[in-house]
Amino acid sequence: MSASRRAVLGAALGGAAGAAVGLSAATSAHAASWQQKWAPTASGDGLGAFETVEDDRADSHPAGHPHIYATGNDWRFTMHTVDRDTSTDRQRQEVTGLRTGSSYLKWTQGQTWRLTYSMYIPSSLKATTTFTHIMQMKQPGNGTSPIVVQSLRRVNGVQTIELNLPVAGVLVGRTDLDPLHDRWTDVDFQIKVGNGTAGSVRWILKSGSTTVIDESRTGVDTFLADRVRPKWGIYRSLGDTSGSLQDTYLLLTDLRGYQLV
Repeated sequence: MSASRRAVLGAALGGAAGAAVGLSAATSAHAASWQQKWAPTASGDGLGAFETVEDDRADSHPAGHPHIYATGNDWRFTMHTVDRDTSTDRQRQEVTGLRTGSSYLKWTQGQTWRLTYSMYIPSSLKATTTFTHIMQMKQPGNGTSPIVVQSLRRVNGVQTIELNLPVAGVLVGRTDLDPLHDRWTDVDFQIKVGNGTAGSVRWILKSGSTTVIDESRTGVDTFLADRVRPKWGIYRSLGDTSGSLQDTYLLLTDLRGYQLV
């Protein structure tokens, strides 16, 4: 990550903790602050940074292994058009969770968490008419519904990147994807884990020193049961009708996790 991108993220985290969405005045009065809980490096931790790794779960493309790996300071998620998930109408190369040594961080009701990282979306990773998710928040376990999804979606033929809360039925925000292709984009994401109307989120994308989007929602459902667990990678449907599916990849770097305490 360049020094300028580090400065941008550092400045964002250096702001008042009271800017966190859903933070009550009473909590803010007690000088709540973001405490770093997770700071892996691709070169040092590799895939050990994550709770689980879902690399070609169906073993559909052995010649392409590994699809997920560390390269220098980045984590790379490679997707080939021949790759298939266990449900053969879709593709999935993802990692889950925030591992710290022999354990992992658990996001539970009432907690507020923040993730910052940089992502490189090549022009070969296009928005589609069906789902293409590059980040999710879910309750662990098979068949659970996504709580948060950051997706690449075609809207009236235009490539966009958006953040949705499927359980709450809320579109948090959407912006053009084309200007973010073939460059590093900084992500700053906050979530207060809450059931019913007790949750909140904030989603910020920055390209260099330019804020591309900064959207928040409060009073939303961000919890199903047990806990919330982040996922990163490429998870996309094969039902696209725009001809946008091709061999591609996604790069992530400088992943950081913070808890508001």
